[in-house]
Amino acid sequence: MTDMALIPEFLRGPILVAGAGVSGLGAAKLLRGLNANTTVADDNEINRDNVEKLTGATTLSVADAQARVSEFSLVVTSPGWRPDTSLLVAAQQAGVEVIGDVELCFRLDRAEVFGAPRTWLVVTGTNGKTTTTGMLTAMMKETGLHTGLRAEACGNIGVAISDALIDPERVDILVAELSSFQLHWSSQLVPDAGVLLNLADDHIDWHGSFEEYAKAKAKVFQAPVAVAGIDDAEVRTQVQATGRDDIIGFTLGEPASGDYGVVDDFLVEAWGENWNEPATRLAPAAGIEPAGQAGILDALAASAVARSQGATSDDIANALRNFHVDGHRGTVVHRAGDVAWVDNSKATNPHAAHSALEGAGTVAWIAGGQLKGASVDGLILAHREQFRAVGILGEDKDIIADSFARLAPEVPVFVTQSQDPDEAMDDVVSYVAGQVRPGDSVLLAPAAASLDMYTGMSQRGDIFARAARTHAIIPTPEQENFQEG
Repeated sequence: MTDMALIPEFLRGPILVAGAGVSGLGAAKLLRGLNANTTVADDNEINRDNVEKLTGATTLSVADAQARVSEFSLVVTSPGWRPDTSLLVAAQQAGVEVIGDVELCFRLDRAEVFGAPRTWLVVTGTNGKTTTTGMLTAMMKETGLHTGLRAEACGNIGVAISDALIDPERVDILVAELSSFQLHWSSQLVPDAGVLLNLADDHIDWHGSFEEYAKAKAKVFQAPVAVAGIDDAEVRTQVQATGRDDIIGFTLGEPASGDYGVVDDFLVEAWGENWNEPATRLAPAAGIEPAGQAGILDALAASAVARSQGATSDDIANALRNFHVDGHRGTVVHRAGDVAWVDNSKATNPHAAHSALEGAGTVAWIAGGQLKGASVDGLILAHREQFRAVGILGEDKDIIADSFARLAPEVPVFVTQSQDPDEAMDDVVSYVAGQVRPGDSVLLAPAAASLDMYTGMSQRGDIFARAARTHAIIPTPEQENFQEG
């Protein structure tokens, strides 16, 4: 246990952890390791038993915790708990501060509970967070070869932030992918550098409105080094709201002074107006993975943050040359008869699906799941000319089918009524396999979350890949000779 003299004042009273899942268990472990008086609230008895065995913390039902909420000096909530959850509302009404697990970690780090404060580099946005965080981590690891500083990806990828803080081999640079939930429950978290990639409708059901969602994401602009995806109109709105004129932008076009962009097929850093030298070339745009505009934007964002932390152009070029995306983010899982089957199950909202469809040519699209309050109308209007056919599954299948009926009635649409995860995917894959032509692709980019039928986007992608191998067909001679009218 840690010497109580080292414990910051805000942890010296009774603390309630809301939720006994993965995040709640991590927070309880961290707090009990500091000898903090910790109680965990959850209605799942198995989770409560697990917390008691692993941490020694006291546990309560949510109702009991709510009845006693005024006894606590602080509530640490799991990020999935919505702001309108009755326990959290009751805590705030009783004057008890509610923070998230990431905010807890930040306060402990800044209080030097685990040694000198780390460098925090935070990545957020609607899409591209995981890829950008991976790229930035790779760049900082390259930089570490000549600075001696160790960087690790953490937050929603890599290791938990709490585990990074207590790692016996010190992690000097935390490259943290953070969600809007985690940022919502933060108040003192000001990273050393933060990047907002893009903004589009997502998690509206959790936040209550797009404005609240965007406001949570834009908290990263409090960082002394702030980076913004200025090709995105909603991000530009948030930049303007800060009143700052020193936010670094990144764009697919030629960058303005101090920004990052693309010139002559190279990622570049633009010099100030008084410099005579040309823009600094950082890395070739060709060969960046994932291919396409989304990958280039992610690389530009990562480069802007990395350069602010001392990365050289060689560090950036080497990192991007060796960087490979994880599965379910645009991976070609099968080919047959000049048709590529692409798993982009990570496209869990319309904005991500738009990025996946952009430049993809003619596709048979597989979509559906939980839309979380987002609209697909704009997505369908933008890409209606690309669709060879569409297979729809999942909880909000009828909403997507209705959008096609209203906005693109010429597109062949099949809707499966099955709620079995394997059967539903099998149905839509079998349908689109009979619709595609040579040169098309079949794209799983669902524009919706997966938890209505699947354990997560990974399982959804894996089942798609298996179904593709089962149903992909070699086109008939008539199909081979098909010409567009």
